[in-house]
Amino acid sequence: MTALLEVKNLKISFKGTPAVKGISFELNKNEVLGIVGESGSGKSVTALSVLGLINNAQYGKESSIKLEGLELIGASNQTLRQVRGSKVGFIFQEPMSSLNPLHKIGAQVAETILLHQKVTKNEAKTQALELLKKVGLKKYEERYKAYPHELSGGERQRVMIAMAISNKPDILIADEPTTALDVTIQKQIIDLILELKKELGMSVIFISHDLKLVSHIADKIVVMYRGKIVEQGKTKDVFENPKNSYTKKLISSINLLKENKKQKNHVLLSLNALTVQYPLKKNIFGKVSAYLNALNNVSLDIFEGETLGIVGESGSGKTTLGQCVVNLIKYQGLIRFNQNLSSKDFRKTVQIIFQDPYNSLNPRMNILEIVGEGLKVHQKDINNKEIEEKVALIIEKVGLTKESLYKYPHEFSGGERQRIAIARAMILEPKIVVLDEPTSALDVTIQQQIIKLLKDLQQKMNMTYIFISHDMRAVKAISDRIAVMKDGRIVETGKTDDILSHPQKDYTKALINASIF
Repeated sequence: MTALLEVKNLKISFKGTPAVKGISFELNKNEVLGIVGESGSGKSVTALSVLGLINNAQYGKESSIKLEGLELIGASNQTLRQVRGSKVGFIFQEPMSSLNPLHKIGAQVAETILLHQKVTKNEAKTQALELLKKVGLKKYEERYKAYPHELSGGERQRVMIAMAISNKPDILIADEPTTALDVTIQKQIIDLILELKKELGMSVIFISHDLKLVSHIADKIVVMYRGKIVEQGKTKDVFENPKNSYTKKLISSINLLKENKKQKNHVLLSLNALTVQYPLKKNIFGKVSAYLNALNNVSLDIFEGETLGIVGESGSGKTTLGQCVVNLIKYQGLIRFNQNLSSKDFRKTVQIIFQDPYNSLNPRMNILEIVGEGLKVHQKDINNKEIEEKVALIIEKVGLTKESLYKYPHEFSGGERQRIAIARAMILEPKIVVLDEPTSALDVTIQQQIIKLLKDLQQKMNMTYIFISHDMRAVKAISDRIAVMKDGRIVETGKTDDILSHPQKDYTKALINASIF
């Protein structure tokens, strides 16, 4: 059988530093190839190289990437433009940095269609609406006119998926396509990709740090580590009989362990009747005529030293709730702490780790400056040497090296950037930390390390966590209690084991049943 895509002896380096070290693999027609490995292993660089989307990359002399016999390394821009979108679709890992913030999302999907198909603008709009509906975007007709910043992380990723499949490509490269999605939408997207594969005879390269997820979708698996392929083969063979020690480590890291803690009785934080509304429509006089209720009369007690997991679909209000706690958005209702905090002490005592580290880290500052910035603000008498020592210590705790201090965010992988964001929050030794999808961008071995790190820090510093996630495995691993959210309301709360073992609400049951990955 002639391979649809053939990669041979692929070597990629940046300024003399090797990133991919002579890898070879094939993708056949109507096949799903899973590429797994830790952050920084070379997965995304390999995928981007297929479409010539890497700047300042040096390829090895014998490196080759052939699509149906057409050599793509060194191909002209015109050839690559014809391949991109029509022959090969790409779902990027970070949709916020891939979508144009100045254009409405419907226009961006329609533009992709117009570039590759001979259709009218109205026909392109009709197709775009159908695609947005197909990928599970709620109120897709209204969302068609929304800007990227008006959508949640999961909704933005669904728009990216609609764009990638808009021209029915022969190959779909999906780079962490479900990272930002809640579990029910994860399942829908995976089912959608498999449905399209069958319907269109499409081949898929599915890149993920989640080995368990890949095992459910891939026919073959390529395991990468530090720029090399350490193992590849049929999915069943790799899982049942892994040869390489690193592959064995990945498989053993799938299940995160939970350690039970004693329930705390002292209420640290009380949320009373929190409501957040966003204007949707205005009349001709400029008066708001319709609102979106992002939070609707939410009340909740959070105990000192506990971890409260907040779960729910994208758009359920999870992130909005977290932003209220750290006073980043306006809300109605009352948030009461058990202690009085000045404005300055509040910023030190209550920290947040954002979902998207790429957009929350200043690209003009190096890691020492980013992580140490809070120390300069809150500890006026600290000197530069002390800052560097403290930053180096926390950076090592989150799994990076001292050599990272003088690098910039763009020099790190998505998972590494998230670890930097965690270090920035933890260095101030806060009492309350809102963790908004803190492990969603991390591979499973690093997830396990971060969960353990968060537990250790919580025990040593008596911190309280609000852990927002769509990943039920991560929530189970760290949370003492769970609050389930839907449409801006809390529909069920309880101890973690009780919620997962005996959910009372149909919505909670659906969330848990969807967490098969």
